[in-house]
Amino acid sequence: MSADWPELSIEELKANSKNAIAMGPFGSRIKAENFVNSGVPVIKGGNLNGDFILEDKFDFLTEEKATELQASNAYRRDIVITHRGTIGQVGIIPDNSKYERYVASQSQLKVTLDQEKINPFFVYYFLRSPVGQHRLLTNASQVGVPAIAQASSSVKSIMVPCPDRDIQDKIVEISLNLDHKIELNRQTNQTLEEMAQAVFKSWFVDFEPTRAKIKAIENGQDPTRAAMTAIAGKTIDQLETLSPDQIKSLTATADLFPDTLVTSELGEIPDGWEAKPLYETAEYVNGAAFKSVDFCDPEEGLPIIKIAELKQGIYDGTKYTLKEVKQRHFITNDDVLYSWSGSPETSLEVFKWFGGDGWLNQHIFKLNFASDEQKYFTYYLLKHMKPVLIAIAQDKQTTGLGHVTVADMKRLLVTYPDDALLQEFKKRIAPLYEQCSTIEKENITLSEIRDALLPKLLSGEIEINGEVAQ
Repeated sequence: MSADWPELSIEELKANSKNAIAMGPFGSRIKAENFVNSGVPVIKGGNLNGDFILEDKFDFLTEEKATELQASNAYRRDIVITHRGTIGQVGIIPDNSKYERYVASQSQLKVTLDQEKINPFFVYYFLRSPVGQHRLLTNASQVGVPAIAQASSSVKSIMVPCPDRDIQDKIVEISLNLDHKIELNRQTNQTLEEMAQAVFKSWFVDFEPTRAKIKAIENGQDPTRAAMTAIAGKTIDQLETLSPDQIKSLTATADLFPDTLVTSELGEIPDGWEAKPLYETAEYVNGAAFKSVDFCDPEEGLPIIKIAELKQGIYDGTKYTLKEVKQRHFITNDDVLYSWSGSPETSLEVFKWFGGDGWLNQHIFKLNFASDEQKYFTYYLLKHMKPVLIAIAQDKQTTGLGHVTVADMKRLLVTYPDDALLQEFKKRIAPLYEQCSTIEKENITLSEIRDALLPKLLSGEIEINGEVAQ
């Protein structure tokens, strides 16, 4: 930090109000029966995996229960810190948050700052910087469940650089501009993912084109035309507005769908399709086991990719190794990975990897595919099946962790189409998949720029408002 900038503790910077720094409620104060379908959202560690907070996958409390836990209530511009579990996570409730009020969970701590003294976003970015993370984790313990000892007192004692307010605001402006672009990209990706998953569900889960054919045959109508309406999401009359080339393409696709359903172990599925074990939809290769003796300096080896790296990329806590492991554990850009063990709701997920070369840690599968057609199908299949896989993991959950084993994946049957339809699915989905990948790569670059720039801004090395603080 710049030697010219004074430093104040978070205790000195907190708001002059009761519970300005407060832990989340003890677990016994929130029980399963307290959760409702809507109301006041509870911020958990999974909501702090991105920038600011991830506004999805919330549990909700009633307004009355949230008020009962008002010491742990958090509002816009409040900072939320994980003090137990995935320690080091820091989030801030943005000005455009979906909700006006939140409740910090038992593993979180919330901080309300005096905005006359400090820009809360400045403190947020500082706590995410290497220096801020070091100060935040000074009193961390890795014995058992990772935790920050005496979390409230530890956070209060963290010293924060306090340059003039105009410098604070400029640093925040630069960082927010990058974060806003990242968020916009995420929203675009979410829309593209939803479009692809809608096609997957229509074709391979609900069998809409096949069911449309069956109904048309029963009614003495053209089955191909009926399937075309299901594929295009249009009425018969609307089909007439399409160009000859569009009609030709739709007709060819409709002809690929069977016009009957047959009985299988999964119930009724389109004629000619298979009921196949999930484990046979790709080659699932588990990562290697690494020990502390295998670690080396970052300059010497390759990173070990764990669930933390899948969620946030390579970071200061990433371990590196020179250990000679089997080539099947090597991963590189564009690989598809599935995390099969961990906290079921936040860890079980399929990922695209764009972090460069590395070695895959155990508890994560690398997926090898026989073709691109299989890759696109299996990727969206795993996304669609996430609730089922989470439920399997939760049934075996102990101390907050659950897993999906190879035996589970061999028992779990899925509907698998014929090769011709896989090829057609690839043709339709590849542009969406690849556009999402391009956006993800851009976000990695933007994050790297932000994370490289932030320490220089905070140190005064980069000129702000015509001055350089040394």
